[in-house]
Amino acid sequence: MSGRELFCQPRRVRRGAALTLVFAGLLVTGAATGAFPDPGQSDRKTPTGAARPAAGHEDVAKAAAEAMADGKSPMEAAERAVSRSGDRWAAVYSEGEYREFEDALDGQYTGVGLWTRRTADGRIDVAKVQAGSPAAAAGIRKGDRLRSIDGEDVDGRPVTDVVSLLRGDATDARAGTTVTLALERGTRAWSETLRRALLSTDSVTVRKPAPGITVIKVSAFTRGSGELVRTAVRQAPANGGIVLDLRGNSGGLVSEAVTAASAFLDGGLVATYDVNGAQRSLHAEPGGDTVRPLVALVDGGTMSAAEMLTGALQDRGRAVVLGSRTFGKGSIQMPTRLPDGSVAELTVGHYRTPSDHAVDGRGITPDLEVSSGALERAETVLSGLGDPS
Repeated sequence: MSGRELFCQPRRVRRGAALTLVFAGLLVTGAATGAFPDPGQSDRKTPTGAARPAAGHEDVAKAAAEAMADGKSPMEAAERAVSRSGDRWAAVYSEGEYREFEDALDGQYTGVGLWTRRTADGRIDVAKVQAGSPAAAAGIRKGDRLRSIDGEDVDGRPVTDVVSLLRGDATDARAGTTVTLALERGTRAWSETLRRALLSTDSVTVRKPAPGITVIKVSAFTRGSGELVRTAVRQAPANGGIVLDLRGNSGGLVSEAVTAASAFLDGGLVATYDVNGAQRSLHAEPGGDTVRPLVALVDGGTMSAAEMLTGALQDRGRAVVLGSRTFGKGSIQMPTRLPDGSVAELTVGHYRTPSDHAVDGRGITPDLEVSSGALERAETVLSGLGDPS
């Protein structure tokens, strides 16, 4: 098991998905009134209390307002109201947590630049150090053992807890705050006090493991990721195949997933969705590459916007989907700002694939189910799909 600071959910976010299905700016102000902007827009706005709340949000907003008037915590009142709602994807975020959520959608996170993993005996090791990060500047290396964070022993703890300590989730730590790590390397033991920073992530990576094969890995649909996918497709060898690796992709901005779909489709339907009963649809832009052989890799960590893209490619006959059943997050949340600055998100709708398949609670079944060696199997499948020329 391993994790990094970006997409591991902080304490309250774990009840939902860290990056789910987010319409860029439109669920915040338009869902309740029916004044929906173009889902292709890419600016995600901070939720405001000005818009009339959608069904279900009224109770949460009322509970928060009453708590504020009584001198109690609006956030705690909202959490109780959300718990009573029965909405499995509903969540309440502190102002700091939601700021981190928005930073993540921008491809940024606050931390020190460490990926960690837990070994079989429960120790926590550094799995990777981000170049240019505070951890890299301090000389921390892959393989170093992490013993404690701000005096708290981390041996045997889940990686999600370790990540939360590194980020300072309990105190909504911002860039510039410090964290002290106790480390070991061989016989050397030492402490480092690092200053957290706002760091950028690479949500799209491209590599060519073998001649004629391009692997495009999308870890999340952050702002700009869709265009990066299109660029990678344009730059891939014309006589080769593409593996679109969506394993572990927890979702993100809908507009970016649609742009990514446009890289492989020549227009047409990507998904339909409803918000409070109003039906809408999402379409790819024309001009995508429909020739190169394509395999999409998925697993149980493929969620939401990534499932939407997978469903479009599968239903449209554009890709062979390989791996294991996806997570099954096909719902849409609307955020509402509460009086103390915290944010409540409740489900307002669901989306369906071009063939009208529901995803929520079901996931997407791959064309070829593979439990191990998925990338190697994908390469074999590509070779069998034939020369696109």
